[in-house]
Amino acid sequence: MRNHLFSALAAVLICVPAWAQDEDSEPGFNEATFKGLEMRGIGPAFMSGRIADIAIHPENNNVWYVGVGSGGVWKTTNSGTTWEPIFDNEDSYSIGCITIDPNNPNTVWVGTGENVSGRHVAYGSGVYRSRDGGQNWENMGLEDSQHIGMIRVDPRDSSTIFVAAQGPLWSGGGDRGLFKSTDGGETWRKVLGDGLGNTDLDDRYTGVSEVHLDPRNPDVMYAVSWQRLRNVAEVMDGGPGTGIHKSEDGGETWRQLTEGLPEGMMGKTGFAISPQNPDVVYATIELDNRTGGFWRSEDGGETWEKRNDYLSGGTGPHYYQEIFASPHRFDRVYQMDVQMHRTDDGGENFISMSHETKHSDHHAMAFRPDDPNYLIVGTDGGIYESFDEGETWKFVANLPVTQFYKVAVDYDEPFYNVYGGTQDNNTQGGPTRTWQVAGIRNSDWFITLFGDGHQPAVDPNNPDIVYAQWQQGNLTRYDRRTGETVYIKPQAGEGEEPDRYNWDSPILISPHNSGTLYFGTQRVWKSDDYGDSWTAISGDLTRDEDRVRRPIMGRTWSYDAPRDLYAMSQFNTVTSLSESPLVPGLIYAGTDDGLIQITENGGESWRTVDELPGVPDRFFVNDIKADLHDPDTVYVVVDDHKHGDLSPYILKSENRGRSWRSIASNLPERHLLWRVVQDHVKPGLMFLGTEFGVFFTIDGGGSWTKLKGGTPNIAFRDLVIQTRENDLVGATFGRSFYVFDDYTPLRQVDEDLLTSGNVLFPVRKALWYVQKRDLGCSEPLCQASQGDSYFVAPNPDFGATFTYYLAEGYKSSKDVRREAEKEKEAENENVVAASWDTVLGEDREDESAIVFTVTNTSGNVVRQIEAPAEAGFHRVAWDLRYPALNPWTPEEEENYFGSGGVLVAPGTFKVQMQVREDGVLSELGEPQSFEVVSVRPDATIPGSTQEQRVIFEMQVAELSRAAEGTDAAINDVIEELDAVKDTLERSMTDGSLYELANSIQQNLKIQRDRLGGNEKRAMYNDPAEMSVGARLWHAGFVFSVGAYGPTAEQRESLRLGRALYDDIVSELNTLVNVEYAGLKEAMDTARVPWTPGRGIQP
Repeated sequence: MRNHLFSALAAVLICVPAWAQDEDSEPGFNEATFKGLEMRGIGPAFMSGRIADIAIHPENNNVWYVGVGSGGVWKTTNSGTTWEPIFDNEDSYSIGCITIDPNNPNTVWVGTGENVSGRHVAYGSGVYRSRDGGQNWENMGLEDSQHIGMIRVDPRDSSTIFVAAQGPLWSGGGDRGLFKSTDGGETWRKVLGDGLGNTDLDDRYTGVSEVHLDPRNPDVMYAVSWQRLRNVAEVMDGGPGTGIHKSEDGGETWRQLTEGLPEGMMGKTGFAISPQNPDVVYATIELDNRTGGFWRSEDGGETWEKRNDYLSGGTGPHYYQEIFASPHRFDRVYQMDVQMHRTDDGGENFISMSHETKHSDHHAMAFRPDDPNYLIVGTDGGIYESFDEGETWKFVANLPVTQFYKVAVDYDEPFYNVYGGTQDNNTQGGPTRTWQVAGIRNSDWFITLFGDGHQPAVDPNNPDIVYAQWQQGNLTRYDRRTGETVYIKPQAGEGEEPDRYNWDSPILISPHNSGTLYFGTQRVWKSDDYGDSWTAISGDLTRDEDRVRRPIMGRTWSYDAPRDLYAMSQFNTVTSLSESPLVPGLIYAGTDDGLIQITENGGESWRTVDELPGVPDRFFVNDIKADLHDPDTVYVVVDDHKHGDLSPYILKSENRGRSWRSIASNLPERHLLWRVVQDHVKPGLMFLGTEFGVFFTIDGGGSWTKLKGGTPNIAFRDLVIQTRENDLVGATFGRSFYVFDDYTPLRQVDEDLLTSGNVLFPVRKALWYVQKRDLGCSEPLCQASQGDSYFVAPNPDFGATFTYYLAEGYKSSKDVRREAEKEKEAENENVVAASWDTVLGEDREDESAIVFTVTNTSGNVVRQIEAPAEAGFHRVAWDLRYPALNPWTPEEEENYFGSGGVLVAPGTFKVQMQVREDGVLSELGEPQSFEVVSVRPDATIPGSTQEQRVIFEMQVAELSRAAEGTDAAINDVIEELDAVKDTLERSMTDGSLYELANSIQQNLKIQRDRLGGNEKRAMYNDPAEMSVGARLWHAGFVFSVGAYGPTAEQRESLRLGRALYDDIVSELNTLVNVEYAGLKEAMDTARVPWTPGRGIQP
């Protein structure tokens, strides 16, 4: 009806097809087949994550490229208002640096593998180049570098590129040093890195972390070499190979700069050139035991003066030390640190910059050449901008790149929450689904504990009991109801030495009693009172070694060496715990020094496993899990990447750890494994969190398949199954949380189904409620008036979700013909042109589709839903509403109120899958019954029953259908009468027919005004009378925003609207079916030329 009078009654079908497998992939256990089962990223973005580098387009300050330490590359074209991840399908997610070609800004270089020495740092896969602004990437080599600090392009010649490759963090060797290419990256030549240390052994651990070109003469270059190694026990952050080097011939030859620099072993060194006077260069240098300072040279590094003892601290110099010289003020240098520092006098004095509203731990910085007041910095908590030289800061709150170590879920009703411990962004909690139609917002998340968050846990019987810890085992219990925190870290007893706590200490809630907790130090602790008191149930379960006397980089080192243990995990600790859910007291513990400990009597005695078949000694136990179905079976996920081995290791024992066998089977190389979880229904169904995604198996590890749908290549450090909902929840290390909603279809898949089946899987119960609209908008992911930067993550599709699989899909006759023809064309064989009958038949053919028919317990059709017919897995959702009854329009009209069909009452429903081929429906498989269950909170004022509401709203909808259809029909007749009048003016009839046509038209307009109101009077807000539309608007306001049911006034409006409509219809029957029909008959008799609305002419 005009003015969208009844548009609020329009229905919206939520249908999210999952695209079919790649055309060149056969159905089976492969990534492409399962791509349609998508995981859902839920954020959060309210604290973001670690930023490694920022590059601003030299010709457009609104275009930024941001390298996330472990979250890929992101691009914005509007200064951070919106973002696009542009590196999600490459072989690495860890980013070290980004460089824009100064001669061609569309060419972007990325060095993978961030260049810090943190315990959690991921590894890269070499150098990448894009020649189209990040749309496409190619790997340009140096794949074994693992960590790249800088890339520089010669401003005179884009074919000359320098790469500062630091090399592996956890082992020697690899592609390390300064590499030069003169052919655009096609080939690389090492120009610096050999012979820098005392011995060849030093060189195995020495790379190049920075390279700088003199802006006046790019042949003058500086490079920083850095010798370092990290292992499980410690980080040695320097050595004889560390130094500052200079070249004056474009990097062909180098000499070390030493005069005025420290004589001892140097650690991580940051370097910068003054843009105003490039003869002035700066260096911040780490020395032994977290000492060092800031040096300045006025002669291009030939001689140096120490200006200050200031050194980046906090986590340690190895984690910061980047310095940036201001392009706007001479001798102003910014140093990255826990809190960013600045010197305005070349290092004589440093000040700590304002940080009260900004995250700590700084790593990246960029400037705008046209604005001296502008700064942009990258921290462990994301990106901040300043427009007043750092006095105040603006946070970019729409980058969901938080690094989560671990995840836990609760069993809150009706929607469960997820909790995660993060790298330097606290322990966070939030919903996996909200009442809001928009979705999950940053404001839905909350903090349970400060600091680096690590393994959380939630009482499965009481969602208000939440356990959280900050680094080194500082365990707390959080009361969600009151917001209070209790410190419950187990403590050594009187006369005992202090316990050793892993950076990420394990906590376990007993599956037999949720009040019983286990916690790991170097021993296992037990509490029977929610952590209020603890008893050690083991002695030291580790190797108990002196870590500073262990060899590193091939030898042992003095106390006075550039090592760093201050912000390091303690060593020889328990890292993982599991108790059999079938046998109380059968407990497994894994350590960081290559041991598995087993007790079958609650800790009275322990049995040690110190070797695993095919696994290097001194493995790190990432996870250990007792089988949920067999008391004798246990799984262990181990990791040796901290010795340089990136292989996947997962093993199974069927005799409580007495013997083991690998179940890694077909897992790809270079995939570290982090977590394994087992389905609580089907024993063979298991999921693995790996360094590059989630894998599953249906046969207990016989073979593994990657679940790629909806996720980037990212590390899933932890997984957990929410058993009530059958959801798989993943904690990624750099892209926040993901949820695989209702993974139960995987319980049914097998090879036969994938190769030949068409199946509709069982339907999970649908939650019935009325979605809230706190933002005032009505569509999923809507941002209302909050602007495009407002972050919203998706809820699951509202309603009942139908998951189905088609082995081959349904193709049109033309597609079938063309596939056969293309095979012949590929072999240059003759192709017979199709006949006209074939071609025209293809043109007339109706498009194939899958149709879901929903019926109620009486067998009445409630809704029909059309879905894709391509091969693969798909998911579509029914929004629990009857179809809208508004009339057809050529273009779909936007509806402010969202879905407007009548919301069904809770109950039992059935869905049948059918295929429609060329207009003909055929059933596919068996129907599935499912429940629609109310989770709607009790209304403050009860209202009517849902059955009464549905009856009333269907009456309103039916009258709206009739009224809106009649309104459309009136408009059509009025337009027809315009054509009649135009035609009569040029016909050979007298004026009587014109008079009749005009009279009918005028009377129709009167009835139209009674039906929907007069447009002109509406413009003056002066309606003459209550129209049918006005009555219906009141009676049906608005199906999608409430389930209270009709008020007495609304019932009266419906009665009055019905009576008025009946009277209008009576008048219209006379006008249309008598007078207008007679007019058309008279026109046919008079041989008046055809007009719309008239039939076949006599």
